Amino acid sequence: MRFMVGSGANGSAVYLVNGEVAVNLTALEPGLGTDLMPLVDGQFDAESLSARAVDAPSEPVANITPMLPIARPGKIVCLGLNYVDHIKEGGYEIPTYPALFMRSSTSMIPAGAPMVRPSCSEQLDYEAELMLIIGKGGKHIAEADALDHVFGYTIFNDGSVREYQRKTHQWTPGKNFDATGPIGPMVVTPDELPAGAQGLKIESRVGDEILQSAVTSDMLWTVERTIAAISEYSTLEPGDMIAMGTPPGVGHAKKPKPRWLRPGEVVEIEIEGIGICANPIVAEEDMAAGKAAE
Repeated sequence: MRFMVGSGANGSAVYLVNGEVAVNLTALEPGLGTDLMPLVDGQFDAESLSARAVDAPSEPVANITPMLPIARPGKIVCLGLNYVDHIKEGGYEIPTYPALFMRSSTSMIPAGAPMVRPSCSEQLDYEAELMLIIGKGGKHIAEADALDHVFGYTIFNDGSVREYQRKTHQWTPGKNFDATGPIGPMVVTPDELPAGAQGLKIESRVGDEILQSAVTSDMLWTVERTIAAISEYSTLEPGDMIAMGTPPGVGHAKKPKPRWLRPGEVVEIEIEGIGICANPIVAEEDMAAGKAAE
């Protein structure tokens, strides 16, 4: 199944997507609300709703404005170094334990929304990433059982302000600027993809310029290993999100000079079998000026 949260003909809703059209599941079942949490945590059965949606009216996906899949996510855990060639281009040693950091909810935006280059730095970088949403929670989850805890997979752009990422040994500032973390728009259930979302082409680009291109089977830490590692120290809960790191080709490592995202561009992240997350780049000062003029 493919889900999308967005604003369509009848307001905000959860949609079941079939190709280029989508059925408003919230209209079928008002108690579902306007994000995926009631499906993620099992309050409603996705299979049953999908069966009811077969003959329901649909609308074009193109007419739906994406919203965050989960309005108030729990933990947003990210892997910093998970593709060997990306580790090398950054000058790091290959880790023996996953390099983990957290993102805040205020840094997250839906696909299609403006990705904001902050006024304090021009070094806004892109990072194409697979992201998973935890369905069944747990602690000390074994690798063998880990995939049973995944509700679905989506796309994430781990927008990073490199100048601030390098101000301290902790990456928190550079990874948490407001409106730098696009996610979505599609959330795809595991049955639609290879186990652990392995072997999928992952790519970032601006127009015809391909910035990154790899496959998810190049990940050093698989989905299973990552869930097991995180659940050793933290109880995973329904709605938690885990970003699986980025392949080589990021802007700061480009030669002969870095390739930062510039206002006026549109950055796209595409993952095979999931879709495209596209966002325009806007300067913070232009956003502020636009709001002041309203």
